Amino acid sequence: MGGSATGADTLVAMKPRDLRDLVWFDDEAARTEVLFETEHIWSQLLCLQGAQGIGPIADTGSDAIVSVLAGEVAVQVGKSRTRMSQWHTVLVPAGTELTIRNASEEPAVVQVTTAPPPEAAV
Repeated sequence: MGGSATGADTLVAMKPRDLRDLVWFDDEAARTEVLFETEHIWSQLLCLQGAQGIGPIADTGSDAIVSVLAGEVAVQVGKSRTRMSQWHTVLVPAGTELTIRNASEEPAVVQVTTAPPPEAAV
């Protein structure tokens, strides 16, 4: 990797992570684990079981992508609601409220990625 159209001309060490190492559940509350965080992007895993969830949350300066890695969740983006299962994803425009809840007896794992990083982490 060398120079680029964005002016980045330094090598960055790649640090792969195994998502399975970040998946574990807490009986008391939804568990979150930051996956990656830079000045340009932020990503975390949510581990939900029972009726656990997060939100409503919103960030006026960041768009988000919510992707279900395992299980089934109920997602509300603004006033729209849907159920999402493994491999489904949705875009959350900046400033729009987001709520995520586990929607089955099985646990769920969700990845939330925002750019730029949110003003306050979930």
